[in-house]
Amino acid sequence: MKLYQSLGPNPRVVLMYLAETGVAVDRQFIDIMAAENRQPEFCTKSPLGHTPLLELDDGSCIAESIAICEYLDETAAGHALLGATAEERAKTRMLARIVDQLVVVPMTAGFRGAEGLPMFQSRMLCLPDAAADLKRLAADGLASVDNMIGAGPWALGARFSLADIILYSFVEFGAMVGQPLDPALANLATWRERVAARPSAAASANPKLGIGEPA
Repeated sequence: MKLYQSLGPNPRVVLMYLAETGVAVDRQFIDIMAAENRQPEFCTKSPLGHTPLLELDDGSCIAESIAICEYLDETAAGHALLGATAEERAKTRMLARIVDQLVVVPMTAGFRGAEGLPMFQSRMLCLPDAAADLKRLAADGLASVDNMIGAGPWALGARFSLADIILYSFVEFGAMVGQPLDPALANLATWRERVAARPSAAASANPKLGIGEPA
């Protein structure tokens, strides 16, 4: 297998998953700043130009970070971060879906319409007039998640899961693009500190690590 990775929170989700589980795959860095992900050669593998992308041994490809992690969890990691039972896996997917819809979608759309507009406006539909409202939606979503997770220690209680990885990757992304976590969200603030202390948080911070690039 080969993982095509790049800058960004979605690639970080997969890198953090790999660091947590120890699953090993070959990696290739794709420079999205130079639009390598929009070139014909890459788009034959990922028609939408999305990273990360997992190329399987038979040449078929899986895009989307959550789908990649679920595939690896089922085939290589023994349900390490989705859950050991059908109920645990359903609850992980439930929270991952909530985080994706309430936080990830408006946060990334708000970024593309504001700070990211110079990079993305020639590549996809951006909504600069809606950017501020999209950021408000993301902030409201984080407040809802803060209420859901309670005192933790993890997003699903005692079990660290893929949902923690997704949420952490985008909380950190928000902090870098003008959408910082509201310090009044006490549950998320202490949860963030706990996740940041995990070795996988540091291991996933630089997408070039592990593929022969300098730190």
